Amino acid sequence: MPRRVTVTAPSRLHFGMFSFGRSDVRQFGGVGAMIDRPGLKLVLRSGEAFSVTGPMSEAAAKYARRAHQAYGSSGEPAVEIEVVHAPPAHVGLGTGTQLALSIAAGIAALAGERVPSGDRLAQITGRGRRSAVGTYGFDRGGLIVEGGKYQTDAISPLITRLAIPAEWRFVLIRPRGEQGLSGMEESGAFEKLPATPLATTDALCREALLHLLPAVQEGECEQAAESLYRFGYLAGSCFAAHQGGPYATAELESLVAWLREQGVRGVAQSSWGPLLFALVPSAVEAKRCVTLVQDRPDGQQYELTVALPCNSGVTIKVE
Repeated sequence: MPRRVTVTAPSRLHFGMFSFGRSDVRQFGGVGAMIDRPGLKLVLRSGEAFSVTGPMSEAAAKYARRAHQAYGSSGEPAVEIEVVHAPPAHVGLGTGTQLALSIAAGIAALAGERVPSGDRLAQITGRGRRSAVGTYGFDRGGLIVEGGKYQTDAISPLITRLAIPAEWRFVLIRPRGEQGLSGMEESGAFEKLPATPLATTDALCREALLHLLPAVQEGECEQAAESLYRFGYLAGSCFAAHQGGPYATAELESLVAWLREQGVRGVAQSSWGPLLFALVPSAVEAKRCVTLVQDRPDGQQYELTVALPCNSGVTIKVE
């Protein structure tokens, strides 16, 4: 029986949803990508009592109990869980899903059992009720397209997964101290937002299928960047009734426009934000983008991270 399991999971960027608020088409769906940073790491050890330490420990304990029960055990799991590091929650990095799936995967591995697939882990922990990008990206990595779900579906189906060219970089631009929507506040926002027009859903699907995916497949970063911007702007405009525009704040909208003027064309917001990210073709261009933002008068307001594409998903080390 293993005594220690280390789980290292990527972070998720969500480019935008295809649809919401309708009953005549699949809901949610969308496109996103997995990146190596900030990432999440946790260590599970066999123990005599249940304990959780580190950031997001309350959420981690909840997911551990759910997984323990789902695997057919009663009471509390005899496991010590240390969340070594985790990105901030509710900023656009998919931290909640990666934490939940990592906990459930780690408990299975610590018990000497086969680790379920990402979509099964999501059902065990109650994730994937809207977006499934982080669910499929958890154990696959890469660029993910998921097709959306009907009300009776447990989880949206995976449409395709592509490897992202290893030399490309994502520059993460996060306003310090800010968060996006989550929980009941997020559910309430979806209830109040107008439904996505079918013409918008059609345009988003065309953008993804005819422009973004071929550009990634062929390694054409300039084309992929322009398509990413167009997709993100259109997807974000569906949330304008809540956000006031295609981005979480007017300041972020201004920053996107400014970066594009500087030649950083592939800028988008992840999920509800406030995280922005820029797709660039190389480490050199990533450094230039970071310097551009740092040198702005408001540059210190942003935490900047250069992330690599993660094309392999979660890593589970059993000892």
